[in-house]
Amino acid sequence: MAAATEAGTNEPGPPPLRRGSALARQRVRAAWLFLAPMLLVLALVAGWPLLRTFWFALTDASLTDLRNYAFVGLLNFRYLLTDPDWWLAVRNTLVFTLVSVSLETVLGMLIALALHARFRGRGLLRAAVLVPWAIPTVVSAKMWAWMFNDVFGIVNELFLAVGFIDAPVAWTASPDTAMAAIIAVDVWKTTPFVALLLLAGLQMIPEEIYEAARIDGVNPVKVFFRVTLPLIRPALVVAVVFRTLDAMRIFDLVYVMTGNNRTTMSMSIYARQQLVDFQDVGYGSAAAALLFAIIAMMTVLYLMAMRFGREE
Repeated sequence: MAAATEAGTNEPGPPPLRRGSALARQRVRAAWLFLAPMLLVLALVAGWPLLRTFWFALTDASLTDLRNYAFVGLLNFRYLLTDPDWWLAVRNTLVFTLVSVSLETVLGMLIALALHARFRGRGLLRAAVLVPWAIPTVVSAKMWAWMFNDVFGIVNELFLAVGFIDAPVAWTASPDTAMAAIIAVDVWKTTPFVALLLLAGLQMIPEEIYEAARIDGVNPVKVFFRVTLPLIRPALVVAVVFRTLDAMRIFDLVYVMTGNNRTTMSMSIYARQQLVDFQDVGYGSAAAALLFAIIAMMTVLYLMAMRFGREE
């Protein structure tokens, strides 16, 4: 009996399912069956408007009459790529993305490391840090627009009190400071999101690794770059990519704070201006389609890089 039991425990488990087996095909069909309602809703909510946008990008449709329009092919894209305002919007979007995501990554890492430490009131502090991220973007943008006001804004009052400036500054109206003000607000609002993702990555690292490093007398800075940073790399990549894709399509924060100002206009605001203000559905759809293509290409490159990293 013992020998039989021992033999039974040493027997290998069931073989893995082959891709072409009947059970594997049945599971695949079941998976598609469960996914079908979600895919159908997604096709209706997102797929159809996206296809209509690509179609209108190939026409000269106007918002005043969406029934009578002519097919113009790639003419809208040709005009778009030769429009200096479009390239200015691209430049503004890239500057905003690069600076804001870089600052949010560095500050989010520092905040995550601080919140990962053990101290009294850590849970309350973690909840408080998430407050800026929980505030709706339009509300926070309007709040900061009042704070940046050159007449009654508290930012000018504080800077004047400490001697940082000599006279009130119109932060959101001046071409020299408008982009910096928008980036500051975005960093204030979305750094907690990055910190939350990085904190989740930090909590997955076993404490034994840090204990061994302390016993060996390894410098904390060296531990961070040799141990912590490589181990939280997946969470760091996800945070950076998510924030980059989100920053590339920025609209509400910039529009509420500065409107259609050319010095801060993003690609989304440019597309909205052509669609709504100028009522040029064809040209505006071309701008929106190109923005979608840029973000989709970045997403595909990210997925390919992640797949290559797993294979390595």
